[in-house]
Amino acid sequence: MRASGAAAPPFVRLAAHPLRWKLLAELAASDYRVRELVARVGRPQNLVSYHLRLLRGAGLVTARRSSFDARDSYYHLDLERCAHALAGAGGALHPALGLAPAPPLPPPSPARTAGRPLVLFACTGNSARSPIAEALLRHRTGGQVEVTSAGSHPKPRIHPSAVRVLRERYGVDISGRRPQHLDTLLGRRFDHVISLCDKVREVCPDFGDDPPRLVHWSIPDPAAATGPGRVGHPAFVRVAAEIDTRIRYLLPLLVPAPQEVQP
Repeated sequence: MRASGAAAPPFVRLAAHPLRWKLLAELAASDYRVRELVARVGRPQNLVSYHLRLLRGAGLVTARRSSFDARDSYYHLDLERCAHALAGAGGALHPALGLAPAPPLPPPSPARTAGRPLVLFACTGNSARSPIAEALLRHRTGGQVEVTSAGSHPKPRIHPSAVRVLRERYGVDISGRRPQHLDTLLGRRFDHVISLCDKVREVCPDFGDDPPRLVHWSIPDPAAATGPGRVGHPAFVRVAAEIDTRIRYLLPLLVPAPQEVQP
């Protein structure tokens, strides 16, 4: 039997602060730089930075140097850690509330492919991060999402380690895929454009009068860690795992679970 006067779990104490909750909500949608968060929450930079430090200290938020401008950092909310923290907080209140949450993945249904969301993943070379994301989202949605990827400076071919990690870890074959330029997609309508590269975020083209929802995932280029032989392959394993985690939490936003019909 728990003592009724037990302190609230750390996650509850952290998230209960109005500004920290706003920061969590903004970062749940996209990775942002400090100045962007300042503009979005409407509070001074020193105050935003202070609360970001608290969230980082709790392991809920991480920061990565921008590959576009190393003086900048992108902040990222670890949704997996948040899910466990929320489950832990529920369990502290009552054992029945402590079940670990998992983002629902609706089963493929032919009736739900009409009007399916259109998603574009963008990075610089379209040879590693964005084709990995494209393949994993298509794999996880079973045709319920129309997805493609492209790059601002496409490479001649998909990186062999990207092909290998998808085949070995996820059972997905993209060996026949070829990189394409973002310019080839101008004029097409997208519901979501997700940049995975800090550089391409700065040059992503305008997609017309019906702008998509823009999301940024600041993910390091695994090809930058490569060397002779198999030296760089672990970087592709890590990046693919991070992309797959982000996609699992994106799914409920793209393909909402069907509503139960009341009798």
